[in-house]
Amino acid sequence: MAIKQTDAGSLLEQLSTRPAAKKRGRLRIYFGYAAGVGKTCAMLNDAHEAKKNGVDVVAGYIEPHARPETTALLEGLETLPPLEMPYKGVVLKEFDLDLAIRRRPELILVDELAHTNAQGCRHKKRYQDVEELLGAGIDVYTTINVQHIESLNDVVASITGISVRERIPDSVFDSAGQIKLVDIEPEDLIERLQQGKVYGEEQAQRALSNFFTKEKLIALREIALRRTADKVNRVAVQNSEPSKHNRPFTHEHILVCLSSAPSNTKVIRTAARMADAFHGAFTALFVETPETQELETKNRLALRENLRLAEQLGAQIATVYGDDIPGQIAEYAKASRVSKIVLGRSSRLRRWLIKSNFVDRLTALAPAIDIYIIPDLQPSAHLYFKFKRPANPTLGDTVKSIALLSICTLIGFLFTYWHFSIATIITVYILGVQLNAVVTQGRIYSAVSSLLSVFIFNYFFTEPRFSFLATDPGYPVTFVVMLAASLITSTLTKRVKEQARQSAQKAYRTEVLLETSRKLQQAKDQGDILNETAQQLAKLLDRTVIFYSAQQNTLSEPLVLPKKDSPADPQAYLGADERAVAEWVYKNNKHAGQTTNTLSAAKCLYLAVRGSSAVLAVAGIVMAEEAPLETFEKSLTIAMLGECALALEKERLNETQKQISIQIQQEQLRANLLRGISHDLRTPLTSISGNAGVLMANSQVLNETQKKALYTNIYDDAMWLINLVENLLAITRLDNGTLHLNMQPELLEEIIAEALLHINRNSVEHNIETRLADELLMAKMDSRLIIQVLINIVDNAIKYTPLGSHITVSAKGENQRVLVEIADDGPGISEEVKTKLFDMFYTANNLRGDGRRGLGLGLYLCRAIIDAHGGKIYVKDNLPHGTVFCFTLQAEEVTVHE
Repeated sequence: MAIKQTDAGSLLEQLSTRPAAKKRGRLRIYFGYAAGVGKTCAMLNDAHEAKKNGVDVVAGYIEPHARPETTALLEGLETLPPLEMPYKGVVLKEFDLDLAIRRRPELILVDELAHTNAQGCRHKKRYQDVEELLGAGIDVYTTINVQHIESLNDVVASITGISVRERIPDSVFDSAGQIKLVDIEPEDLIERLQQGKVYGEEQAQRALSNFFTKEKLIALREIALRRTADKVNRVAVQNSEPSKHNRPFTHEHILVCLSSAPSNTKVIRTAARMADAFHGAFTALFVETPETQELETKNRLALRENLRLAEQLGAQIATVYGDDIPGQIAEYAKASRVSKIVLGRSSRLRRWLIKSNFVDRLTALAPAIDIYIIPDLQPSAHLYFKFKRPANPTLGDTVKSIALLSICTLIGFLFTYWHFSIATIITVYILGVQLNAVVTQGRIYSAVSSLLSVFIFNYFFTEPRFSFLATDPGYPVTFVVMLAASLITSTLTKRVKEQARQSAQKAYRTEVLLETSRKLQQAKDQGDILNETAQQLAKLLDRTVIFYSAQQNTLSEPLVLPKKDSPADPQAYLGADERAVAEWVYKNNKHAGQTTNTLSAAKCLYLAVRGSSAVLAVAGIVMAEEAPLETFEKSLTIAMLGECALALEKERLNETQKQISIQIQQEQLRANLLRGISHDLRTPLTSISGNAGVLMANSQVLNETQKKALYTNIYDDAMWLINLVENLLAITRLDNGTLHLNMQPELLEEIIAEALLHINRNSVEHNIETRLADELLMAKMDSRLIIQVLINIVDNAIKYTPLGSHITVSAKGENQRVLVEIADDGPGISEEVKTKLFDMFYTANNLRGDGRRGLGLGLYLCRAIIDAHGGKIYVKDNLPHGTVFCFTLQAEEVTVHE
């Protein structure tokens, strides 16, 4: 059984067990100009050839046309069982996408690319199933006819008189790795139809009298040949070396104007073909006016479908606000350097009367731009902009309207008492209507206020008063003018108010976008970036926003920002069903969820935060019981997610650079160690080998004193090498983090005594003593490492002080700490040397060999060990002369048992 869009557990299991594709699969389309040309047979023949060559081939879904030739070619090929989907009392058979992914062949055959899947499948369209197969690294063979290509739909419909509903975006066709045109003569196709090789007898007769006429087939064949040639030419241009003399013209910019008109689909397809032919940019512009908010539901859906069609055909969607549509289009076209504008025009009388000067005005405003008019011959019974039913009156607005009319009437009585003219009173009522338009919502109050103003003025201020009669013959004209002026001024006031609202909304959205960019630049890490993006999206959309970050090839726990004052529980959007959709988006790098054609039963719209090479996060926008995103809102959302992706990639790049910097430092350390070792090991190894050679060659000649001197030199050099190797191993463990401290309470007296047993043999030539303030003084330490610290410092004192000098090792307690000091009375250390003493590879006076050889690692290692213990190490002068090395450890109290 295949995974349905509501089967979250199975979908998550499928995603978790799906192997990562090494590369994207290749798509081969068998392309024909009509049914029956032999596309499926050609595909099956090539599949048999591939199987002979050792390719793992599976027939995923072959449309059951009951054609003997097709059935015979299926023999010998593994066929996947179809997915059975119950629908309105019948069982529909569909391609089982998840079974195909689990089977994971090298090549799969999927017939009828433009097919619409039954409700309940993961994707709405079969071409989306194919895209998921390609993403999983599976090669696909499929079939399609010319009438199923989106941009050619209107052209084919004008030839055949049939509008095909099952279509694929041009981008799917153009992205195919290979297009194989399956072509036969129209006469041969008609003959095949008559022989019953395509359809049954009754269906074949209907086809011959309608679709399969020779003239129509010739026209369709020409379109298919031309479309295939365009594809071949596009591939040739992409594969050719770009040069100044061989470069397609790319300066054309095609602009199509969007609306909810039924003919707008034809306009969009025409503009898309023009952009493709000119190799130019393609933009779809929608001008949002005050009337847009009052579109009826049917027109809103039509507008949304037209926007989606433009996106499928590769258009960049843009939205502008304003009441002057030609002016807005012209301004945008000039600013965006548009070269051609494609418009639609209705032939209906009413629309012609309303928009008679639209093209003339646009031509006058943008005289340098070519304008193409696509006529609309489709009958339509409804207006594109139809006012909604007026909103129910509210008590507040009703009181405001009555109060304004009462105030205007009182002022009118006052002006009458002062013997002002009638025109002044009319002006007061017009002003009242304008104020009414400002303080109330909805046009109904302005219209009613205008009408009531005329009646009140007639009743109270015209002769005879307190009646609706008018004795003066000029009064009816006055009333009409007053009503017209009131309606016009109220309409203009409402329009200005709406434009101000739109401008404020646009400014607010732009401010949010700019604020997002600023906050993302200041974010410290990935968590801050996702949190700031989620907050800005919630602020922009006023919806609950969910963010899943990508970590270690999976999605992390969600970050939820609930909508303010929302009664809904955000946990309702975090179930297994919703997470499964988010995981699918992450794995496939595509949008899914509500308002899309993939997993549309989800409660949220899930958008991939796309980096340059992978999905960095998934953003979920709650759509349940909410209106779909507006075009401008969706554009801003995608722009904000793009900013988020850039910030995340920048953060990951910084982390990578830090790791590279650490690796470079480690490589430099290794190089320095190798250089130091190659220099400093040469002398002791040469000495050891030379002394050993002398002993072997002259053992009989040398006396005991000479032999003992050679043995002593060998021993000293060997001990030096041992100490060097111990230091190198300790530094290596510290640098790679494998050094683990075994912290235990230890007696300082025992640790110092143990260390003095392993110091340099030349210690007998110096006076070394131990002074402890308390014999039971204890500290918490790793004894092995602290012993090494003491050995390094004491050996350093022996090495750099003259014979007979005094070296004192002391320890005392100070404020919960233990202070250990190693003092000598040698020549001392200069202030300049003190600042570098604990640096790696630093040696005093840079002297090497002959009693001063060393890598400069001992004191560096001491500092690293003391730092790991949480202590401090430093050096100071020993008055009147000499040096004192000091370090601190954590004190440990002694427990005495009686």
